[in-house]
Amino acid sequence: MRHAFRLFLALGVAALLAAVSARDVQSTHLKLIVGVTDDTAKWMVRQDGIVGVHRDLRLMAVRVTVPWRPTQAKPTRLQKVYLQRIRRLTQLNDRVVLSVYNTADFAPTTPTERNRYCGFLQGAVKHAPLIHDVEIWNEANSPAYWPESAGPESYAKLLARCYDVLHSRPFPINVISSTASRHDPAGFIFRLGEAYRALGRTRPLFDTFGHNPYPENSAEPPYASHTGSDVIAEGDYETLMNVLHTAFDKTGQPVPGDRGVTIWYVEDGFQTVPPRDKMRYYRGRENDHFALPAVAPEGVDQATQLKDAILLAYCQPAVSGFLNFGLIDEDRLGGWQSGLLYRDGTRKPSYDTFKDAIAEVRRRDTDCSKVRGAPQG
Repeated sequence: MRHAFRLFLALGVAALLAAVSARDVQSTHLKLIVGVTDDTAKWMVRQDGIVGVHRDLRLMAVRVTVPWRPTQAKPTRLQKVYLQRIRRLTQLNDRVVLSVYNTADFAPTTPTERNRYCGFLQGAVKHAPLIHDVEIWNEANSPAYWPESAGPESYAKLLARCYDVLHSRPFPINVISSTASRHDPAGFIFRLGEAYRALGRTRPLFDTFGHNPYPENSAEPPYASHTGSDVIAEGDYETLMNVLHTAFDKTGQPVPGDRGVTIWYVEDGFQTVPPRDKMRYYRGRENDHFALPAVAPEGVDQATQLKDAILLAYCQPAVSGFLNFGLIDEDRLGGWQSGLLYRDGTRKPSYDTFKDAIAEVRRRDTDCSKVRGAPQG
């Protein structure tokens, strides 16, 4: 089956490249929302310090995660505390993206579980009514988060149910899907489109196509393409757009660039190696052989990778969101260290580069003809 999808991808993309340019979207250089995926605020009773960082960077959005289990129809007492703290962020003018998920063992794949999960989301946004961006699960093509036995067919049903439940409230809402750059996202999206058509549905599944376009390693340039591979990273924008057209053209699901639907890069990031004077704040052993210095006089570093990734996203016409994973490093070296702050809360040298990139995006004066890998019209 996977071989058949790869063959379909090769044939479909070849045909579409001639007929559908990645530039053929209704708007070019949409305002890019730049932010972070970071849970720090939900754990803090007093959030002044972290909010100060948000404001200094002039972040446009913060993605916060909440775990869910199949028995839950509404938030627990502790989750209500988290949501109350998240609510404070919205009151301080932070745009909050709520992402509710767990591992594949807890994925809502039955009708009862789907109803509970979508009801949970509805209850969560009632607790924090200024949240208008809700991500439906996480990386649904990854076996770590979604069971392969359930596949995109079950995820399509979850998207459909949550879309209808969340859009039933009389407030703006942005329903975001989620896929990973690895684990054959093209094949998953093709099957998602087939499942959508099989439902006989005329309403959309999502308002925003969420994708986590991580490179194959932290040292790989954001503009690198992966022809002949199952990977769809940031440099594979044209492939992603053509896959989405193949999956959803002539259906009730608009493709990014049409009727207000766009792509958000919900997670991306480039890991750094902690310097010697910070090592006491970390534990374990580094699992990324390509982790970078935060900034280096020569060669590849986190600062240049972040700047290149943000400006490339800005120049991709259908993309309107880029969130760095995270704001503060995880302390476990087997985890993820692509934050803008070291574990002790001090700034990495890449912090100012990220801040400057946000300022450039806000000015909207980037010359995309000089951004490597950007689509050229």
